[in-house]
Amino acid sequence: MGKPIVYIDGKEGTTGLQIYDRLADREDIELLVIDEDKRKDAGERKKLLNAADLAFLCLPDEAAVEAVGLIENPNTRVIDASTAHRTVEGWTYGFPELGAAQREAIQGSKRVANPGCYATGFIALVYPLVKKGLLDPGTSLAVHALSGYTGGGKKMIAVYEAEEREPELVSPRHYAVQLSHKHIPEMMKVCGLTRKPLFTPIICDFPQGMVVTAPLDLDMLAGSQSLESLRGMYQDFYAGSRYVTIRPPEAPTCGFIGSNNLSGSNELQIFVCGNAEQVMLCARLDNLGKGASGAAVQNMNIMLGFDEGTGL
Repeated sequence: MGKPIVYIDGKEGTTGLQIYDRLADREDIELLVIDEDKRKDAGERKKLLNAADLAFLCLPDEAAVEAVGLIENPNTRVIDASTAHRTVEGWTYGFPELGAAQREAIQGSKRVANPGCYATGFIALVYPLVKKGLLDPGTSLAVHALSGYTGGGKKMIAVYEAEEREPELVSPRHYAVQLSHKHIPEMMKVCGLTRKPLFTPIICDFPQGMVVTAPLDLDMLAGSQSLESLRGMYQDFYAGSRYVTIRPPEAPTCGFIGSNNLSGSNELQIFVCGNAEQVMLCARLDNLGKGASGAAVQNMNIMLGFDEGTGL
């Protein structure tokens, strides 16, 4: 059997470029590259999509749906990095650390939806609480997050990296102020929540990095929970995970949790902080790593039978 053939539809976007950079030098796959002057040619894209054993879709939502419609080869497997299919029946959610069954589903799936960056942090914190019966799915949750500006795509990157830019960009800025961020549906569906969380994201003046935080009163959780019991629960839940780790009780030793410490990595760190009455749960990751391109390559490795960490 020859090398798996891989195609990135949307290689010029932020996520597509990072996936390409992670795959370009690999010798265990054959990477198809569209001619620059044909990258918007539907016929050429269709040819490459159907020639691929696995295709990444790094496109706006409508274009991703259109791309799936171009695929006629029943053997072409897809990883969609857009929002379009994350809550659609028949698509597997690409978060293998949620359990052995999730990893097996990804391994055998023809259609995998790559998680959103904020959703990755949120789900890493909340899914285990609901799964273990510690958090009622109807609980009202307030969640905030800090992210680097690359999550906003090429236009946002150009604004932040312009030679002459607006001076207020140096300040962290709230956005999605209508409380309807596009990652909320997948947060709710994957975690099984019946009440929409109050999610308040903030964009910051650094390229890559993210911290998602969920503060809770401990009496909101079932049983007599403590920081120690919660930390132990997360350690058990993510035992054996290569990329999700639980920070020790003394972390952070400096008293601060930085948002861009994991830039360039595929790691996700969970912090359990607080006191005897309240807990601050934090997930730190790279919004373009475990929050996008890194997760996509990890899912590809699982689907094609490679070592999970190849290229990461």
